[in-house]
Amino acid sequence: MTPPPKLFSLTMVVFLVAVSGNTLTILLICVDHGLHTPMYFLLSQLSLMDLMHVSTTIPKMATNYLSGKKSISSVGCTTQHFLYLSLGGAECLLLALMSCDRYVAICHPLRYTVLMSRKVGLMMAVTSWLGASLNSLIHTVILMHFPFCIHHFYCEYPAVVKLVCGDVTLYETTVYICSIVLLLLPIILVSTFYDFILHSVIEMRSTGSKRNAFATCSSHLIVISLWFGACIFSYMRPRSQRTPLQDKVGSVFYSIITPTLNPLIYTLQNKNVAKALRTVLRRDNIT
Repeated sequence: MTPPPKLFSLTMVVFLVAVSGNTLTILLICVDHGLHTPMYFLLSQLSLMDLMHVSTTIPKMATNYLSGKKSISSVGCTTQHFLYLSLGGAECLLLALMSCDRYVAICHPLRYTVLMSRKVGLMMAVTSWLGASLNSLIHTVILMHFPFCIHHFYCEYPAVVKLVCGDVTLYETTVYICSIVLLLLPIILVSTFYDFILHSVIEMRSTGSKRNAFATCSSHLIVISLWFGACIFSYMRPRSQRTPLQDKVGSVFYSIITPTLNPLIYTLQNKNVAKALRTVLRRDNIT
C-alpha cells in the first residue's frame, strides 16, 4: 500500500530544509574569511555529516513512498548501513571534540590560537571520520553475514538485527560495548569540559562576559542533547524493551529531524554566521 501524498511531501520538505540549511552553513564558512577558525571548521564538518546523513536515508525512503515497494538490494542495504553508522559515530566523536574547542576558547582564551590551531582542528575532524568509519566497517561486515529481511525506513541496526535468523547474543553484546564507547564516553568528555567551563564562567566578574560565554556554548549543548538523547534511546535500550514503532520514531529523530535542526540552531544563535549570511546576501544584491 502506497503511503499518502502528504507523507511523501512532508518527507521531501524536511529533506530540502536539511540539505539547504547544511549546504548554506558549509558555503558561508568557506567563503567568509572571518569564519576560517577551528570552531567553524568543526561546525562545517558537522554540517557535512548531517548533509550526508539525510542524503543516505531520505532519497531511498522517498523512492519507496512513490513506488510502493519496501525492498532494498543486499549491496544497497550494506552501503546504507555502513554510511549511516559511520556518519552517526563520526558525529558523536565530533560533538565531543567540539566541547574541547569551547573549553579552550572560554577557559584559555589567550592561548586559543596556539592550542586550537588549524592542524589540531584538522586532526579532530580526521579522528572523527576515521574512527567512526573503522567502527562501522567492522559492524557492517559482521552483521551483513547474517540472513535477514528488513521492514523499516532504512537499513538501521535495530531493524536489521531483529530479523536475523540466528543467535546474535554475542554480536549484540559487542554492539552494546561499542555504543558505550561512542555514546557514553563522549558524554563524559563533554560533561568534564563543561564542568571546567562552568567554573570559569562563575569566576568571571563581567556580566557581559558571562552572557557571551553561555551564548557561545548554548547551541552546542542543544545539539548534543538532541543527538545523544535520540541515539541513547535507539541503541542503549535492551532488545526486549524495544518496539518497532519506538525504533522508527527514534531513528527518524536522530537521522532526519536533528540534522535538519542543527544548522538552524547554530545559525539563529551564532552572530558571526548570521553576519556572514547578511554580508553574502548584500554582496549578491550589489552585483
